[in-house]
Amino acid sequence: MTPARIERRACVETSGWPDHIHPILRRVYSARGANAVAIEHRLATLFAPALLGGIEKASALIDDAIVNDRHIVVVGDFDADGATGTAVAVRGLRLLGARRVDFAVPNRFVHGYGLSARLVDELSPMRPDVIVTVDNGIAAHAGVTRARELGMRVIVTDHHLPGETMPDADAIVNPNVPGDAFPSKALAGVGVMFYLLLATRAHMRRRGAFGSEEPDLSCLLDLVALGTVADVVPLDENNRTLINAGLKRIRSGRACWGIGALLDAAKRDSTRVVASDLAFAVAPRINAAGRLDDMRLGIECLLADDPLRARDLAEKLSAINAARRDLQATMIEQAEHAVSVWLAAHGDELPCGVVLFDDAWHHGIVGLVASRLKDSLRRPVIACAPADDGEVKASGRSIAGFHLRDALAEIDARMPGILRRFGGHAMAAGLSMRRDDLGLLADAFASVAKERIAPEQFDAIVLTDGELDAEYFQLDVAEQIRFGGPWGQAFPEPVFDGEFIVDDCRPMGESHLRLTLRCVGRRAPIEAVMFNARVDKFASRIRAAYSLDINEWNGTRKLRLLLSHIEAV
Repeated sequence: MTPARIERRACVETSGWPDHIHPILRRVYSARGANAVAIEHRLATLFAPALLGGIEKASALIDDAIVNDRHIVVVGDFDADGATGTAVAVRGLRLLGARRVDFAVPNRFVHGYGLSARLVDELSPMRPDVIVTVDNGIAAHAGVTRARELGMRVIVTDHHLPGETMPDADAIVNPNVPGDAFPSKALAGVGVMFYLLLATRAHMRRRGAFGSEEPDLSCLLDLVALGTVADVVPLDENNRTLINAGLKRIRSGRACWGIGALLDAAKRDSTRVVASDLAFAVAPRINAAGRLDDMRLGIECLLADDPLRARDLAEKLSAINAARRDLQATMIEQAEHAVSVWLAAHGDELPCGVVLFDDAWHHGIVGLVASRLKDSLRRPVIACAPADDGEVKASGRSIAGFHLRDALAEIDARMPGILRRFGGHAMAAGLSMRRDDLGLLADAFASVAKERIAPEQFDAIVLTDGELDAEYFQLDVAEQIRFGGPWGQAFPEPVFDGEFIVDDCRPMGESHLRLTLRCVGRRAPIEAVMFNARVDKFASRIRAAYSLDINEWNGTRKLRLLLSHIEAV
C-alpha cells in the first residue's frame, strides 16, 4: 500500500459572511458548502414532517391508539441510534397522552436484528395493540406478518435501505423508501421517530386535542442529538440543526438524567459538550450494552427519571464498556496478525475486499474490528464471528465510493442463498450466513469490490483545509472551531497542514508522542501530540496535518496541535 498523502480542499469564495464569523471558520464553512443561514441552525428551517411519506397515516394510527387507550409497544434496535430512538418514542408518546406504552428490544444473541417473528411471539403475552418499530422494520417481513396475524397494528419507522419489497405494515415512515419526497435521506432512526412525534402532535392539534398548552417535544432533542451523532449519518444541514439544538439543551443543564450521568461517568464537562463527546464518550457506553449484554440497560438509563437510578445504570454501562474495550483490542490484534500472515504468504497484495473470521471472536464486536481494519487497510472489510447452529454473523465497513449494502445485494443476486440475511447502509452493513459458505463470501466480496472500486480509491488521502498562519495558533481560535460545529460525518472538523521544525519529540504513555514544534521562519514553540503514533523516529523537519486542540488539565486550558499525519520534508 502506498503511504498516505496530504491534499488540500479546493479554494472557495468566502465573501458575504457576517463579521462575527471568524475568517478561518468562513473558509472552513465555505469549503463544506455551508452558507451563513445554514450555520445559524434555526429549528424553524427544519424540513417539514409532512414531506415524509407515510407520516400522515402513521400519525393517525398513533392518535387513534392514544384516544382509545391502546397498548403501544415500541420495538427498538440494539445500537445507540435504536436506544435513543426508543427512549424518544416512549417519552414522546407519553407526553402526547399515551398511558400504556412499553418497549422491547431484541437481544443480539437470541433474536438477531429487528422485529423478528420470534420476538413478536414473545411479545404476544403483553397483548400489544400497536407495535412501533424504531431504527428497524423495513426488512422485517416475517415479523410484521406475524404481528398482523396476531391482530396487532404495525407502524414501521426506519432509515435503512429497503429491499425489493416492503413489509406489509399498516404504515411505513422511512425517507429512504424509493420515491419518498423528504429532502434529507440522512435522518437517523431517532430522527425519523422524532419527526413522527412532531407529525402526530400536529395531527392531534388539528382535532383540538390540546388546550392552551401543548406538549413541548423539544425536550427530546438531547436524545435526538446523541442518536444522530452515534449512528455516524451524514451531517447535512437538517441533522446539524437537530444536533445543535440537542447540544444546547445539554450545555444548559436540561439533558435527561441518563445523558448527564453518562457524561459524568466519562468525566466530560456537560457545559462544554460537543458532538465528539457524544460520539466518543457517551455513545460507546450505550452501544456496549447491545454488544455484550442487553440494550435494555442503555434504554433504561436514558428513560430514568431518578438521578440516582441513572447514575447506577451509567456506572454499569461504563463497566460493560471497559470490558468491550479489552475484548476489542484483543480481536483487532488477532485480525492484524491474520492480515500479516496473509501478506507473508501472498506478497504485498490484499484482496480489494477483505473478509476476516476467527472462531474465538465475539459477534457483538466484529463491527468495531471491521471499522479499524477498514481504516488501516484502506479497503472494505467484513469481520465474521461464529453464532449458533453453524451460522456466522458478520458486520462490514466500507470506504468512500463503495456502497456496501448494494455490494451485498449484488452477491445475493449472483449467488442466491449464500446470505441468509443482510441489510444496512452505504458505509456499514450486517449479514448472517452458513459457516461453510465463508470461502464463497470471501471470493465474491473480493470480486465485487475489484469490479466497483477504482485503484485510486485505495489511496489514503489526508484532506485538509490548507495552511494556517501561526498568528491563528491561539486558544480563542481553537475555542471558536470547537464550538463552530457540530462536526462529524460529511461535515468534518477542520484539519490544517504546514511545515514545522521538530525541537523535541518524546514518548507519552505506551503509544503516543509529545512534541515541541516551531513554524518554519518563527521562533515561538508550540506543543503538539500525536496519538497511536507508529513512528520510530521523527525527521528534524516535517510536514504535518493537524487540528487545533485544547488541552484541559488540572483546571488549566492550553492550546496544542493534535497531529493526525506526518511526513518528512
